[in-house]
Amino acid sequence: MHIGQVAELTGLSLRTIRHYEEVGLVPASARSQGGFRLYTAGDVERLMVIRRMKPLGFTLEQMRELLRVTDLLQDHAAAGRLSEAELRGCRDRLESFERTARERCEVLRTQARWAEEFAADLRHRAMEIAPAPASPGNR
Repeated sequence: MHIGQVAELTGLSLRTIRHYEEVGLVPASARSQGGFRLYTAGDVERLMVIRRMKPLGFTLEQMRELLRVTDLLQDHAAAGRLSEAELRGCRDRLESFERTARERCEVLRTQARWAEEFAADLRHRAMEIAPAPASPGNR
């Protein structure tokens, strides 16, 4: 896929996708003869992982680490290359990321509730001070 197609699928801007390539999170899988970036479905999956981590406040380094762990687990599933200790370490790290994500989701839910309360309060205040619309019989 070309970068424009990937942007459309992921909801990320071209600039963001290029940035993630520059920092080594999702390098383009190939280049066309004309030099255009080409991406695979796997690249799109990686970008979706990153897109989901971003609003939870994960750093680029944490994103890189999670992608490394998931790559190792995927390689192990395909070829059984990890020792039992390495496999356990990857699973532990993955569980740690999952716990952190859950905790951060709860913080975001709380913030969203507060934001909704604030918006409702503003709506209520605006209704209190706004003049009532004139009815046809009061003109």
